[in-house]
Amino acid sequence: MSSVPPGWYKDPAEPTTQRYWDGEGWIGAPLPADATPPDGPPELPPPPEPQTPPADAAPVSPGVPAPAQTPGYNAYPGYGTPPPANGHPGQGQAYGHAGYGVPGGPAYPPVQTLQQPAVAPIGVPLASPGLRLVARLIDVAAVLLLNVVVNGWFVYQYVQEIAPFYREFNARAQDGESFGSLMQMAPSAEASRLQLVILIIACALWFAYEVPAVANTGQTLGKRVVGLRVVRVDGAPKLGFGRSLRRWNLLGLPMLFWTCCVGFIWQIVDCFWLTVDRPLHQALHDKAARTVVVVANPRPPAGASPPQTPGGSS
Repeated sequence: MSSVPPGWYKDPAEPTTQRYWDGEGWIGAPLPADATPPDGPPELPPPPEPQTPPADAAPVSPGVPAPAQTPGYNAYPGYGTPPPANGHPGQGQAYGHAGYGVPGGPAYPPVQTLQQPAVAPIGVPLASPGLRLVARLIDVAAVLLLNVVVNGWFVYQYVQEIAPFYREFNARAQDGESFGSLMQMAPSAEASRLQLVILIIACALWFAYEVPAVANTGQTLGKRVVGLRVVRVDGAPKLGFGRSLRRWNLLGLPMLFWTCCVGFIWQIVDCFWLTVDRPLHQALHDKAARTVVVVANPRPPAGASPPQTPGGSS
């Protein structure tokens, strides 16, 4: 089931209209994008009553075509006939037009399997996994440069502290010392302390780089370069600091557990989750904050108005 709450949203297939999303699909007839929708879901038309042929109607034998229907036989041509295969329930033929399969009307259209377009509920195209990867790599490079400036001295001290340990480890291994004895060796307490300080500073730099930027504009440097933006699922114009913090916590805080590899593995799983998530292609940190990553300045299709915020929500 989709994580998008039910409500009125702009129809991705026709941005000039809005429709009701019931949590699994679009239902009901569309409304103009600038119209005020009702508080709840739209009223669906009642199912048509089955029509019984007149008592004096001639029986139809197998292989013999049925007699043509008179205009008075069905007061609403097309009503109750199968709707076109457009994936939207509740949209049948308009009154006053010959329906599919009735005399004088078109033949039944071929059945087609249509895929849901990669569009967020607010009507903006979702970012592709490839662009999100490029944006994240740019952000990693930017945070790494910050660490070179701020964390460089601590990294140098750590290397100086850990170097004797590795020289001793290699010397014992070359002398044929047992593996169990080698595993009992451990770096100095100062080396462990410096390692923890380096991770805390790196995590703080990442926090300062990403959380305020996403909270205010929805864009880090990487997302700005490739043209992406983080937005709320409900279409509100600004994420805010609290939502941006929840989004970063699930991705950034596991960095403190890199020493045991658990944090790094979690971050890989988190980031690659978007490749299997449907329909909004959310990473786990997106789901925690109820956000999606979209194209920042999409080009509207020919003859369509630019994307707008939803007309309302219930």
